[in-house]
Amino acid sequence: MSELAKQECIACHAGAPVVDEQEQARLLQFLPQWHRLSRGGVQQLEREFTFKNFKQAWDFTNQVAELAEQEQHHPALLLEWGKVTVTWWTHAIKGLHHNDFIMAAKTDSLLTP
Repeated sequence: MSELAKQECIACHAGAPVVDEQEQARLLQFLPQWHRLSRGGVQQLEREFTFKNFKQAWDFTNQVAELAEQEQHHPALLLEWGKVTVTWWTHAIKGLHHNDFIMAAKTDSLLTP
């Protein structure tokens, strides 16, 4: 498990600072399969996970949902046959918070024994 995945999310509120571009680039070094994108002017982190079938993808989606509930930080999840797309961003600040990078790392750790 990465050091980022061992960190805890902190409560975030409107007005909390977004992670600047330089820090985003640094944190993404720990998340090589994630990429940044902008939807409607909102920076987000996204990764596609592939599986052998729908059931495995569904099981993973449930694991991510449980993780999100534990941390009280919720992603967008797209479940398809053999694929799950996970997108993290912080709604309250309409962008990327350190929590999003933590949650991306925690999501990766769900597949790492």
